[in-house]
Amino acid sequence: MDTLSYKTLTPNAQSVQHDWVVIDATDQVLGRLCSKVAKLLRGKYKPSYSPNVECGDYVIIINADKVQLTGKKWTDRIYLNFTGYPGGQRELTPERLMQKSFNKHIKAGKHPLFLRVMKGMLPKNRLGRKLINNLYVYNGSEHPHAAQNPKQIDIDNLK
Repeated sequence: MDTLSYKTLTPNAQSVQHDWVVIDATDQVLGRLCSKVAKLLRGKYKPSYSPNVECGDYVIIINADKVQLTGKKWTDRIYLNFTGYPGGQRELTPERLMQKSFNKHIKAGKHPLFLRVMKGMLPKNRLGRKLINNLYVYNGSEHPHAAQNPKQIDIDNLK
């Protein structure tokens, strides 16, 4: 019996194929959408998934301004941030973060609401900080990544 046939192949950074994916966020619930996007960023939908390797896809989310939140979460949910100074606890609501996304000083593709939600769904280590840079979120239906030939997928078909 040949023992070479039983070797487990693990993907490394050179052997992983990264794809570009476009997702339309129109009338999607924010948390449910982001949990599927987190799986895409990690690469969990691929057969060559490895938990310690960046094997996910690059994700472009368009129409982020048309995302939904259930109930009164737009105003009642509070995200806390601490500056590190005495009395430096800041409160933000999803409504305020959505308003910030229209600010022209925010870097293109970096939507504050989506980044806040996605950071909580990714690993809290070097890999998670690397994966969050593979996410691009735009309020309108246009994006500047046409040169990468992204493919449009329906997020409702993913589990």
